[in-house]
Amino acid sequence: MRYFIWLSYTGGAYCGWQRQPNGMSVQQRVEEALATILRQPTPLTGAGRTDAGVHARRMAAHLDTDVPIDDPAGLVGRLNRLLPPDIAVWSLDAVRPDAHARFSATARTYEYTVTGVKDPFAPPAVHRMVLRGVDFEAMNRAAATLLDYRDFTSFSKLHTDVKTNLCHVTRAEWRRQGDRWTFTITADRFLRNMVRAIVGTLLEVGRGRLSEEGFRHVIEALDRSQAGDSAAAEGLALVEVHYPADIYL
Repeated sequence: MRYFIWLSYTGGAYCGWQRQPNGMSVQQRVEEALATILRQPTPLTGAGRTDAGVHARRMAAHLDTDVPIDDPAGLVGRLNRLLPPDIAVWSLDAVRPDAHARFSATARTYEYTVTGVKDPFAPPAVHRMVLRGVDFEAMNRAAATLLDYRDFTSFSKLHTDVKTNLCHVTRAEWRRQGDRWTFTITADRFLRNMVRAIVGTLLEVGRGRLSEEGFRHVIEALDRSQAGDSAAAEGLALVEVHYPADIYL
């Protein structure tokens, strides 16, 4: 049987979602808990990989097991008792044998949140920075141009193993929520470091260092050195992975 496991985590203590030889990952933590309960190695395949320090409100991964899972809700409870406080499992859903956490996804949505207020009760996925003078309307106009393009090489980490830098962005906007501003972006796929590079470059627009037309030129240059610095990892969260309804049993 193949199952999708849905989980959330704050990424501050981890080297990212994917297993790494030099640090603890979210994937490793969850796989170890599954192996303890199911009494056999249980590899996970994630919907993607979040970088070190990046959070996930709704991350999906699939697993295959010959061990019958007669009580998925009970397994979720046992996993949550084994996992540390910064990882939470929400559900375990049976899916078709050909359903794939990464390749069956039709879209993914990320949010990047900033605030200018020091708040000890702020959630983890918020980056505090100086917002005085930042023009979010200009940033929104620049963000809207992302929907006009497909090649996002200018916002990709260099020397990755992907075969194409083409992505279809369907939403990109900043919204104010009290003392916070959140950038929401949805696309069929994302490149390594893409969202943080976009946010960093949009902030250059907001600070008046880059014009809206200049933002277009950055995209069209297909050159990472033309874009701004990547925004800090702590403000970024994967908030949804979208799948067709017919993958579920």
